[in-house]
Amino acid sequence: MREDDSVLSRPAPDPDLTVAYGEDQDQVAGVRLGDAARPLLLILHGGFWRPRYDRTHTGPMAEALRAAGWTTASVEYRRIPGDPAATTSDVLAALEKLPALVTAHDGRVIVIGHSAGGQLALWAAAQVPHAVVALAPVADLRRAEQLRLGGGAVRAFLGGAAVDHAGLDPIRALSVPSARIVLLHGRRDATVPVELSESYAARHGVTLAAPADAHHYSFVDPCDPHWPILVDTLSGVPRRA
Repeated sequence: MREDDSVLSRPAPDPDLTVAYGEDQDQVAGVRLGDAARPLLLILHGGFWRPRYDRTHTGPMAEALRAAGWTTASVEYRRIPGDPAATTSDVLAALEKLPALVTAHDGRVIVIGHSAGGQLALWAAAQVPHAVVALAPVADLRRAEQLRLGGGAVRAFLGGAAVDHAGLDPIRALSVPSARIVLLHGRRDATVPVELSESYAARHGVTLAAPADAHHYSFVDPCDPHWPILVDTLSGVPRRA
């Protein structure tokens, strides 16, 4: 089944500004300014960790979330096949530095990760104290490797077998802040099967919403009928008094 991935090439207005969190050209984030009384949304894009996919395809999503009231930062990170440490160190640096570099938020951070970006968001959840909303995440690297998702994307990213990189595999984290993690994953997802999120949710006791007719891009596409589920999920984080 071919999924509707038109959101990846749909144009969106440019960010209000681009903020660097490091010296490499990929250590930047496109920022759209919203309501200072809401959390900052840090968006980690997908693309199976491959260099040809970047933050530009999150434009429609980030713009729609800004229009709904949030300040958004679409994070770029290095994507070097066989060098996962470059990617993960960038993600940690972005989560550490961007909240102080970006204005118009109340100090709280919600990390939104889609697909491979969902793997990064769930991995980071065990490292930093931020809420996470993972969308169709690659939540189990060993199973994703077995299924050869993305044409062998896991081995290409890791430079080896997933069993040798258990520390990067979200499902194998020793502990996670389950109260601060929500998974959204469509049951019609033909790119990353929902079973990966089901296994993660069962192991770590986190909330999983899995609509029967949602697909891989449903929660990142403002034109999809399932888009309000993401907005409602984000709105469930209480505002400060």
